[in-house]
Amino acid sequence: MNKIDLGGRAAIVTGGARGIGYACAERLLASGAAVAIWDQDSAAIEQAIAALGKSGTVYGTVVDVTQETSVDAATKTADTRMGKIDILVNNAGITGPNKTSWEYEPAEWRRVIDVDLTGAFLCLRAVVPSMKARGYGRIVNMASVAGKEGNPNAPAYSAAKAGLIGLTKSAGKELATSGVTVNCVTPAAAKTDLFNQMSQQHIDYMLSKIPMNRFIETAEIAALVAWLSSEECSFSTGAVFDLSGGRATY
Repeated sequence: MNKIDLGGRAAIVTGGARGIGYACAERLLASGAAVAIWDQDSAAIEQAIAALGKSGTVYGTVVDVTQETSVDAATKTADTRMGKIDILVNNAGITGPNKTSWEYEPAEWRRVIDVDLTGAFLCLRAVVPSMKARGYGRIVNMASVAGKEGNPNAPAYSAAKAGLIGLTKSAGKELATSGVTVNCVTPAAAKTDLFNQMSQQHIDYMLSKIPMNRFIETAEIAALVAWLSSEECSFSTGAVFDLSGGRATY
């Protein structure tokens, strides 16, 4: 593993108790950052902290990213406990059910959009003022190749991730001269707990679309996120970084 220097930096990873978020928290800690894990699952937070605590300074907070009051309170706690917020990794997300667009229940649609898109917006909105005031920040949004191409039978997820790409581009331009960068990554599927929300048919479809003929490892995603979270990533903002094993055509 290459060492990326995040010494002295303070990071928030949403959905950080498992899967891709856990891998990101692990890599940021290994690079020297202090990490706040935000997640809805208190038991998973405790397990993550027990495992990651040996690697550096890490604590956890139960946060509902769809609720402004919850996000704002957690942001204040992070600022107090870590002294600042340098990095936000917007990773919290759900897939929703595998159904066609016309079969999707409106409540299911709203839930996916709320978690995957509005949640990222609320977290970005909460941390940007302090980042701007200090003239430094790194925001990394966890989008998906589905946001570029649109996966059949995943309309809400595809729409939410496309929206997250748009949010990344908009915020990146707004903050371009502030010292705060906003970028996103678009991975293909990784074997995480999210697979439990998908049908086997949908999982097989996603694998069939990847030219490398394998799912991405969470550590591979975390490696790119760590670089995007560093000072070295100084001239990329509003950008979309592909992690699709050759699937994406743009």
